[in-house]
Amino acid sequence: MTAKLILLHAADNILVCVAPIAAGEVLTIDAVDLPAPEAIPVGHKVARTALAAGTKVLKYGAPIGSMTADVKTGAWVHMHNMKSDYIATHTRKTISEGIQ
Repeated sequence: MTAKLILLHAADNILVCVAPIAAGEVLTIDAVDLPAPEAIPVGHKVARTALAAGTKVLKYGAPIGSMTADVKTGAWVHMHNMKSDYIATHTRKTISEGIQ
């Protein structure tokens, strides 16, 4: 792993980005070098392995959501390709904003 990615728990299938990653930047994930397919912002998730749609996303060793699309190792994992299994919407609207 590069210093730009951290593993929070050994069971996690994602890494957390702790510094901006540029598209094409070489990442080392589990001793394998590969180019980042896209830019990834700080605090966002990166696939530690290839993840198929429906796969549970594990962070801190616990499921935080499910993949909605297939991704390759090193891909950005966020609300465009995963969903929360616990929050009805990623927009996190409040009751006063119209969430049911």
